[in-house]
Amino acid sequence: MMYLDHIVHHVTKKPEEVAEDWNAKGFHAVVGGQHTHWGTYNALLYTKTSYIEWLAIEHEEIAKNANHPLVNLLLHDIKNSPGFGTICIRTTEINELCQQLELKCIETSGVLHAERKTASGLVRKWKMLFVKEEVSDDLPTPFFIEWEESDLERYQLLQEDGTINASNVELSISACEFHVKSPREVMKKWKRYFDITEQDEQTLLLSNTKLVFKKLDSGAKERLAMVHIDGCIEQDTFIYEHAPYLFR
Repeated sequence: MMYLDHIVHHVTKKPEEVAEDWNAKGFHAVVGGQHTHWGTYNALLYTKTSYIEWLAIEHEEIAKNANHPLVNLLLHDIKNSPGFGTICIRTTEINELCQQLELKCIETSGVLHAERKTASGLVRKWKMLFVKEEVSDDLPTPFFIEWEESDLERYQLLQEDGTINASNVELSISACEFHVKSPREVMKKWKRYFDITEQDEQTLLLSNTKLVFKKLDSGAKERLAMVHIDGCIEQDTFIYEHAPYLFR
């Protein structure tokens, strides 16, 4: 089973500022913490089964020397402007997934271990897996995550430390809309790489969200272009740090 784990949105603001902005919009967003080995930090907004990560550079020199796929994408994109970076897919079998990709002759980063120091001083740990590719204006392939705890345990811990409250689980990320030069080619590639079902000519299905692919205007960068969030009180579109969110 493949689930959307989170959206990565590259931002220029500090996590405290981001959380304040979104709380002012009526959402329970929080400061996430620091990735001390990457030179980055983040703010977070959880939904029922996934979340948004607003990722920013805290220490540029550390980030430049980290040589990490996610940080390299952030450094590449943020030079021009903030905006959506990529998506992360959650799995419980990351080692098996790594083997499956390599059997298809798809080069990977290998399984990477990661951790984040939370605002309260706790350390959260997880594993990551990336398809090896050059950072460019082409659409990044999703990366994968396996958390140390089960989803139930993780959400319970997040509720206990105040990261999640009742309002968060009313929300869901219902669709991620990508703008690319050749939608069918990208869909074909992702279907080959991962076990993803095709709903129609422009939609792939994860267990908890839709991935929608639309034709890109020539000359623009291929990226996630809009995130749809259901369960909101009012329908609205909010453009934050060059990235549009559609609330329904």
